[in-house]
Amino acid sequence: MPRPLRLGATLLVLVLVIVLGWGAGLTVWSNSRIDHVEALSGAEDTPGTTYLIAGSDRRDGEAVGDDGTEGARADTMMLLHKAPGGNSYLISLPRDTLVDIPGRGAFKLNAAYSFGGAPLLVETVEEFTGLSVDHYVEIGFDGVSNVVDSVGHVNLCIDQDVDDEKSGLVMAEGCHDVEGEQALAFVRARYFDPTADIGRQERQQQFIGALMERVTSPSVLLNPVAQVRLAGAGSGALTTSEGTGIFDVSRMALTARGAMNAGSTPVIPIEDPEYQTTHSGVAILTDEEDIAEFFASVGEGTAEVPAE
Repeated sequence: MPRPLRLGATLLVLVLVIVLGWGAGLTVWSNSRIDHVEALSGAEDTPGTTYLIAGSDRRDGEAVGDDGTEGARADTMMLLHKAPGGNSYLISLPRDTLVDIPGRGAFKLNAAYSFGGAPLLVETVEEFTGLSVDHYVEIGFDGVSNVVDSVGHVNLCIDQDVDDEKSGLVMAEGCHDVEGEQALAFVRARYFDPTADIGRQERQQQFIGALMERVTSPSVLLNPVAQVRLAGAGSGALTTSEGTGIFDVSRMALTARGAMNAGSTPVIPIEDPEYQTTHSGVAILTDEEDIAEFFASVGEGTAEVPAE
């Protein structure tokens, strides 16, 4: 081999060693920062891979709801499913959906986390959807702010001027680069919106798409400092099921990005968005047969996606 080619090959090997070593070290460090919880139910596996993603209202170790009240809740819940045939779906599970919580009865979905933490939330979602959860991933609300700040900003759009006192969201109509605290307010806000939880879940999906775009931009991917900040902010805010590590979270992120790029974000069928319950206020009512049919199609990879 000519000397210039040998030198080039040697430099290439050296770069690969450095990059792989850097990645391995960052992975080990990130994994060491993730908290784990016995969240999975041990239910019989269903085909494909299913992730339950929850955003909890814990901030700095304490729980504070979006109305200022105390008590741990999972205010954001999404089901990400990769079917055996390859199709993936990202589905928001509205927190106000009326469900049967094992051992408790009919309550809003987010009450499952309040009653029994991650294990009861997983069991409730499995009974509601018919899909067994393979990976549980929870991020605290303060983690959302820290992750955004670690990459500088995300670009978010809104269709009206908003000054929402309860969430802290202050945005003018249009698209803006926003930092951590406003991004957090964006995903939490719902009281200004007449569609309430339905509108919020649309904003949450928009946020995920914007964050994925920012994280995969050259300014982050090719910046070692930004990578360390992102790895530290992300892993430090995560709680996952036992056995779910940073590689699983990375696969989850790639699957979610693929689903969003393909427009595979179907909405659960709703019978009554303002159903008056006896003890849980106004909730979202669904039909058992419609829900079973919907999630069966998700599991099979044949679910219809929203029209463009």
